Amino acid sequence: MSLSLSRNVLRIDHREAQARQRSAWATGDYAVAGNALQIVSEELCESVNLSQEERVLDVAAGNFHASFAAARRWCDVTAADYASDLTNRSRERAEAAAVGVRFVDAEAEALPFADQTFGAVLSAFGAMFVADQERAASEMIRVCRRGRRLGLANWTPGGFIGQLFATVARHAPQVISGESPFAWGTTERLYQLFGAYGSVYTTTKQVALRARTPMDWVDKLRADYAPVMRVATLLEPAAQKSLRSNLLELVTRFNRAKDSTMLVDAEYLEVVVTRR
Repeated sequence: MSLSLSRNVLRIDHREAQARQRSAWATGDYAVAGNALQIVSEELCESVNLSQEERVLDVAAGNFHASFAAARRWCDVTAADYASDLTNRSRERAEAAAVGVRFVDAEAEALPFADQTFGAVLSAFGAMFVADQERAASEMIRVCRRGRRLGLANWTPGGFIGQLFATVARHAPQVISGESPFAWGTTERLYQLFGAYGSVYTTTKQVALRARTPMDWVDKLRADYAPVMRVATLLEPAAQKSLRSNLLELVTRFNRAKDSTMLVDAEYLEVVVTRR
């Protein structure tokens, strides 16, 4: 995928891109990168200021971090995602169902809900990866009640995860043109997507990613994290070795641990949109 933030790029076939993304995310284990992110969703729910028994939609729910956080605040939570590997995993589904979360198989660009169904709409590192960004933004706003809030957590292009995807993209055999998902981590793009619908407030934050060693984390990414794993499987052995080396260099550059472990601060943009 192209990581350029310019809008003057070739527009892609969104249906083709959706199918490609569906296949990619279904091949790996999102939890490899996602388990450290529960604290992000907890803070996001506080920023949105959820009310007890409020109807909440978690879009592109992934491993349900935002769903869990909202359910812990006694909200009525629906989780939507299109990747079957994410929405049908038995353990995560059972844990979420135990706290009252309902599941809907749905794309962010075509949410199967009536207008103004939810008092709050959330997405933590999910909606930013949709193929049709404008459509997804309008759909999330559409199902949110007037005067209520949409809360997002998006990786920034210059932060660790943004640079990780840029590193992987340099090794990708095929590059897809289109708006970068990491544009959602810029205030400019957020105003383009949501400014016409209401007030947009953004805050730059960081979340700590930890591992026993940088090498352990990189190898788990290559084995289980879909965006990295899918590219690695398409590469020749020498290119796979180069990708691994480049990822280790990236971790070393961001790592602030004083011992042999990994402690990386991953920058993201927290976004709260209040719908007019």
